[in-house]
Amino acid sequence: MEKKNRLTKREYFDKVYRHGKSSANHQFVLYYKPQPRQESFRFGVSVSKKLGNAVVRNRIRRVLKEIIRLNADRLPGGYDLILIARKPVTQMSYHEMEKSVFHVLKRASLLRPREQAKPVD
Repeated sequence: MEKKNRLTKREYFDKVYRHGKSSANHQFVLYYKPQPRQESFRFGVSVSKKLGNAVVRNRIRRVLKEIIRLNADRLPGGYDLILIARKPVTQMSYHEMEKSVFHVLKRASLLRPREQAKPVD
């Protein structure tokens, strides 16, 4: 994930938690806060120690970051996003996680439709 798209500092996370909105499903909670002065989105992940050891938590983080990286063109600019993983995520495959992430983004009205390829004339 590009550096400009990372939500890094604790103070940024706190602002999103305090002043942002949230949307959830059984696997994830999404906190989001508009940042109109920002061109691109910033993304952070939170995985609790309750979900497993460091290997499990880091795998979840890596998979979620990869899902967001591959679908960055579908996310609107000007938002700070935090995705919090819940317990069922530990048993999910990549494709199940991707589907669930898209679901929670749609619930928050933050997922744009996939760009259709233009036919070659």
